[in-house]
Amino acid sequence: MDFYNQVSKGYDELYGEEQLKKLNIIKDYLKIKNDDLLLDVGCGTGISSRFDCRVIGVDPSIGLLKQNKKFKISSKAENLPFKDNAFNFVVSITAIHNFSNIEKSLEEINRVGRNEFVFSVLKKSKKFNEIRDLIKTNFKISKVAEEGKDAIFYCKKAD
Repeated sequence: MDFYNQVSKGYDELYGEEQLKKLNIIKDYLKIKNDDLLLDVGCGTGISSRFDCRVIGVDPSIGLLKQNKKFKISSKAENLPFKDNAFNFVVSITAIHNFSNIEKSLEEINRVGRNEFVFSVLKKSKKFNEIRDLIKTNFKISKVAEEGKDAIFYCKKAD
């Protein structure tokens, strides 16, 4: 977490372009309406929260959240402070490999989301296979897209 607090002021300069590419791919796929409610888990500076709907972002890094102009909450993915099925969409863009407990985090994401989820996962992460397997366990994968350094998993609630 200290890393993200240290780079927070220059985060968008370092990662903004690649985050926007993933965001645009995701936006093209999802059918989001203005009145939908979307949760961005690991929202950081908010660059990944640029959806045309109501967005709430959560991130444990205070430094990154200070750069975020959207509605945001300091929280870890393992303990999301929301009611069951509160969000039309839940996204997590290149953040899962940083979660303390990936399995618990995905269970929480599943709990607060209604049906549509998108996870962008860093392919070179040592945890990639574990993350992919946990996504398969907790969700029904509709599509997987490749974008540069990431695999993007489009998911629905498991049956």
